[in-house]
Amino acid sequence: MSAKHGHVSIDDAPATQPEDWINTFVTHSIDELRAAVAARRTRGPNKRETKEQVAVRFSPEVLTFFRATGPGWQTRMDQALRDYVAKHHSSD
Repeated sequence: MSAKHGHVSIDDAPATQPEDWINTFVTHSIDELRAAVAARRTRGPNKRETKEQVAVRFSPEVLTFFRATGPGWQTRMDQALRDYVAKHHSSD
């Protein structure tokens, strides 16, 4: 855009090419557009095993320790528990 004149010139917008329009979505309805956008945002099936969400209580010291390790602390806590299970499960 030309800052001096405040308008867009033909030089500011180069011509589109046929390949620019390959994945376009044309609609005349806002509802159709919303449905298309929602479909694109839908997640596919989880490739990894699913984790189960539970409510559990930990001592403040344990939470303080893991939270102090920064982002990803819940994953590290999960791994610590997995290591514990692996070590103690084999002693059955």
